[in-house]
Amino acid sequence: MLGCSLTAWSQIGEHRNDFSIGGNAGLVMSNIGFDPTVPQTLHLGLTAGLSARYVCEKYFKTICSVYAEANITQAGWKEDILTAQDQPVINSITGKAEKYSRTITYLQIPVFAHLAWGKEEQGFNFFFQAGPQVGFYLGESTSANFDTASPNLTDRSNTVVAQYDMPVEKKFDYGIAAGAGVEYSHRRFGHFLMEARYYYGLGNIYGDTKRDYFGKSNVSNIVVKAAYLFSLGNKNKVSVKYN
Repeated sequence: MLGCSLTAWSQIGEHRNDFSIGGNAGLVMSNIGFDPTVPQTLHLGLTAGLSARYVCEKYFKTICSVYAEANITQAGWKEDILTAQDQPVINSITGKAEKYSRTITYLQIPVFAHLAWGKEEQGFNFFFQAGPQVGFYLGESTSANFDTASPNLTDRSNTVVAQYDMPVEKKFDYGIAAGAGVEYSHRRFGHFLMEARYYYGLGNIYGDTKRDYFGKSNVSNIVVKAAYLFSLGNKNKVSVKYN
C-alpha cells in the first residue's frame, strides 16, 4: 500500500430558504389491529387540513425539506360479520346483512423528512417522505343495523364483540408514517402534490394490560390525498461546501 494516496473531493450543496403553506384533502382507508382478532374490511373516511413545508437544501440532485400537516381525520374500523361458510350474517328482524362500523375522529399532526428528485421550480418531481405522527382524539360515532347489546352469536364465525360497548380509552395516538408521490411546480401558481401514504400506529385505543380484554388495538391506515402549496418569501440559493 506504500505510495498510495487518497484524494478527498468536496461535496457541493445549495442552500434553500423556501417556506410554503397550503392545504390538503383526501381519502382514508383504515382498520384496527385487534388481538383477539376482529374480522374487518377497510373503513372509509375523509381527511383534510393545513400543510407547511420548508425547503432547506438541494444536495446533489436531492431536494431536502421538512413537511408537516395538521389534519382532521376520520379513522376507525368496519367489521366483516360472516358465518362459518364465509357468508354475511343475516339479521332475523331486518332480513339484511348485519353491519357495524366505528368512526374515530382525530387531529393528526405528521412531521416528515421530505426528499424529492426532479424539477424544482417548473415541472414535475417525484418525492418520498417519512416521519413520526401524533393524533389527538376528538370524538367517535357508531353505525350498526342490529342491537349491539344482544348480538347474534349463534351464526357468527367470530364471536369477539366486547368492542361494541367499549368507547376509546386512550385519547392520544402515535406512530410512524411514510409515503410517496408526485409534485408539479409552477413559478406563478405554486405546487400541486399527489401522494399515497401508510400510517402504522404504535399505541392502542384500548388498555393493553393483562387485565384488559384486548392485548393490541392499534390504528393503521392508507391515505390517498392531494395538496396545494404556495411559497412565502424569497428563495435564496447559496452554494455550500461540505468537506
